[in-house]
Amino acid sequence: MIVVPFRVDDAVLRKTFLSTTMHQALAELAADAQPAWGRMNAQQMVEHLLWSVRGSTGSFVFTVVTPGHLLERAKRFLYHDRQTPHDFMNPLLVDGLPPLEYPDLAAAVAALRAEAERFLELAESEPGAVRPHPIFGLLNAEEWERANFKHCHHHLQQFGVIGVQA
Repeated sequence: MIVVPFRVDDAVLRKTFLSTTMHQALAELAADAQPAWGRMNAQQMVEHLLWSVRGSTGSFVFTVVTPGHLLERAKRFLYHDRQTPHDFMNPLLVDGLPPLEYPDLAAAVAALRAEAERFLELAESEPGAVRPHPIFGLLNAEEWERANFKHCHHHLQQFGVIGVQA
């Protein structure tokens, strides 16, 4: 298990996590790993992260489900070191998870790595580009980086491949 600080305001930590640490942790993820909470299996979790990272690159376009008058309040979550609650249910997934896209965990992990690298490249070249997030509304590259850090950190903890350093 890799121990990772949870400091969302640390830009170097976020970038290192998305470029390196996350992938080191995923290398330790077994296909039959059991989550500490929730109902996803390991491959479903990786493909769920991939889905979200695709939103940050524009490869997938999310529908914003948070009412407009609540977006500012929701977005504040990205600026605090409060972790995602274990029982949080993404409103886009209330009817269940989508079918698996990849034949196995290794293929899903490789796709996530490629999309995370693409996100970091786009964040560098197009920092002002905005893309919709289902909960937080339109996010720029830095805000998506915060969202990706929080989201990936949450699910890697769920499967015990990272721990949290205070």
